[in-house]
Amino acid sequence: MPIAEALLHAETAGLDLVEVAPMADPPVCRIMNYGKFKYEKSKKAKEAKKKQHVMHLKEIKLHPKTDEHDFKFKMEHARKFLIKGDRVKATVVFRGREITHIDFGKEVLDRFDGFISDLAQVEQAPKMEGRNLSTIYVPDKLKIKEFLRKNGVERKKEAAEAAGTT
Repeated sequence: MPIAEALLHAETAGLDLVEVAPMADPPVCRIMNYGKFKYEKSKKAKEAKKKQHVMHLKEIKLHPKTDEHDFKFKMEHARKFLIKGDRVKATVVFRGREITHIDFGKEVLDRFDGFISDLAQVEQAPKMEGRNLSTIYVPDKLKIKEFLRKNGVERKKEAAEAAGTT
């Protein structure tokens, strides 16, 4: 249909002539209320944005000489972050002359990896960034699901034992 005729149809209907597919041969146009179309499209985009989960990057900072209790405390935080669905960046910060012993930092990251390997996968292998050695872990949904299921079973057993002994 010629453009002039399409514009006349749109005007008589009180609507707009909108080009839908400009690259098609011939170009495709539609007669519609463009303001209403834009409004509904933005509403759908907002609704989709509401439902999506945003994955945050949480950072755990360690030192080559981090004590055992502090290390375990930070591991618990990292595990909670992973279970919640956030990525975790483990960073070993070298102060002063510690930078000469990068192998100590790698040992700390290996220990860290051992503690959270049942919940996460390595996204980025350990790499030096200035005076920091860091690696990034991503939550593994299947491993987390299995962990939560197993943890729930153990809690039920403990509750049953506690109820049986009282």
